[in-house]
Amino acid sequence: MAEYVLNTWYPIAWSRDITQSLAQRRIVEKDVVMYRNTQGKVVAQLDICPHRMLPLSHGKLKGDVIQCGYHGMEFDCSGKCVRIPGQDKIPAGAKVTTYPTHEHMGLVWIWMGDADKADPAKVYDLPQYHDPAWQAVEGDALRIECNYLNLCDNLCDPSHVSFVHLTTLGNAASEDVPVQSERTENGVLTWRWVLDAPAIPLFQKFGGFTTNVDRWHYYHYTAPSIAVIDFGTAKTGTGAPEGNRDDCIQIYACHFMTPVDENTVIDHWLHVKNFKADDDTNKAMSASFREAFSEDKVILEAIHKNEKAYPDFKPVLLNLDASAVRMRRLVDSMIDAEKAERQSVKAA
Repeated sequence: MAEYVLNTWYPIAWSRDITQSLAQRRIVEKDVVMYRNTQGKVVAQLDICPHRMLPLSHGKLKGDVIQCGYHGMEFDCSGKCVRIPGQDKIPAGAKVTTYPTHEHMGLVWIWMGDADKADPAKVYDLPQYHDPAWQAVEGDALRIECNYLNLCDNLCDPSHVSFVHLTTLGNAASEDVPVQSERTENGVLTWRWVLDAPAIPLFQKFGGFTTNVDRWHYYHYTAPSIAVIDFGTAKTGTGAPEGNRDDCIQIYACHFMTPVDENTVIDHWLHVKNFKADDDTNKAMSASFREAFSEDKVILEAIHKNEKAYPDFKPVLLNLDASAVRMRRLVDSMIDAEKAERQSVKAA
């Protein structure tokens, strides 16, 4: 079993997909049963009946309790067993682990670690998502058969767009532009500017840029599984590199990743842009993102397959890998810190 950061808020589902019926999701190698109770709050519990271990998702939802599909035991929103058919006494161990949840930015977030530390104020927030001058457009939940850290590698890496996404997010003008990176308080920032070059296909199509432009890419990674890419375009010579963004197109491409297990990740993606558009335009833009992210999926699944086939292979590191190295060291340090804290508590 792989190791994961547990004391953190992970995205687990789109809010739109959790209703008053049972739904199963998997995260950090645990199956979770989810539903929306009669007050509208999302409930998330370990998907195991404590009697014979049948997944509770095989049962039925009766109001605000789950009835196990094997012997009819019933569990409330807190995980407490409230009924055993044919038996009045309820054993002390007849309870289900329940995880804190919070809804934000169109997603259900879950805390898989110490519930006492689950502060909703620490859920990731993008201010522009709430700004009425901007427009947020929800995307998909893309399943990729690779380790979530490989997707994080990809999302700390502006350089690959010059080769993988030539019909959407990149072009050859950026091939030799170096990438910069630095550690931040909660993650890693990776960036580069491409000056006086043709616009990428996405901005040619939706921004109407026909002359050379200055464009930027800032990849904001927040550990352990969030990546928000600030990228945009302005006409060359209008002062964008100096901070003048008055006449530009700017988009935040948001990737909220669910680490399912060591071989699978779900990428909940959306985009937030500094202009409003009609439904047809938004659908067309989402289709372009979908095309690009599908290209990443092909690349990442092929890499993962080779990693499994050649476990002793040692990849060569390049300068552009500095950001990914920082990212993985940060995640490792978070996991190590949690392990040390758990050992300290046990020893006390």
